[in-house]
Amino acid sequence: MSPPLLTLTGTGKTFANGVEALASIDLTVRQGEFVALLGASGCGKSTLLRIVAGLTEPTSGSAKWSRPLETKSGRLGFVFQDPTLMPWASVADNVYLPLRLAGMNRAQAEPRIAEVLAAVDLTEFAAAFPRELSGGMRMRVSIARALVTQPDILLLDEPFAALDEPTRFRLNEDLRKLWRARGLTVIFVTHSVFESVFLAQRVIVMKRRPGRIASEIAIPLPDERDAALRTSADFGAACRAVSDTLAKATEAEAA
Repeated sequence: MSPPLLTLTGTGKTFANGVEALASIDLTVRQGEFVALLGASGCGKSTLLRIVAGLTEPTSGSAKWSRPLETKSGRLGFVFQDPTLMPWASVADNVYLPLRLAGMNRAQAEPRIAEVLAAVDLTEFAAAFPRELSGGMRMRVSIARALVTQPDILLLDEPFAALDEPTRFRLNEDLRKLWRARGLTVIFVTHSVFESVFLAQRVIVMKRRPGRIASEIAIPLPDERDAALRTSADFGAACRAVSDTLAKATEAEAA
């Protein structure tokens, strides 16, 4: 097994208004792993991801990386639910943004921009503007922007939730390919059982009031996953197992 990369110990978050979003989260994520955080709206998945990213501090417990995130081998990319693109800028300029903010000039950045646009199949749209793109293409731009800093950790907060099902399926497959090709460590937030099972090696099922981990489920599917897998008996069985666990967690909340 690969070494631990992230360790959450007793992690909790209570907001200033008194709302307790998370409580007693214990979780380890290993280098190169693909982990999905699954749960209903309001269970604290996004709050947990923001703590992991360092965008907000826990009010109890800790979230510790095994190496500093600012080092070359510990860069982190974050993809939000909304692509948050600059509407006045081209695709290439949107992707360039984090490098520009880091002080890299355009000439130095061009090879990286070209490389990540090719990785998300957007090379021919480099000069296009966000208004000229479909929702799925805008999300590809957002993923390219996260990859251009050459992170080895990628955090995604329900990035495909607003997309139609065929587009979502294609992007799921593309994300798996990027994960395998680049050796990324991925933490992916979703409320879709099917998406979590298709994408992840391990699914963390969460319950709310406050958000806690109900169960961790290893997904016994091959690393090579494609459209055909979605109709297989093994995929159906894994989805049923995760769905049953999520239902029990939800019933426990209501009890």
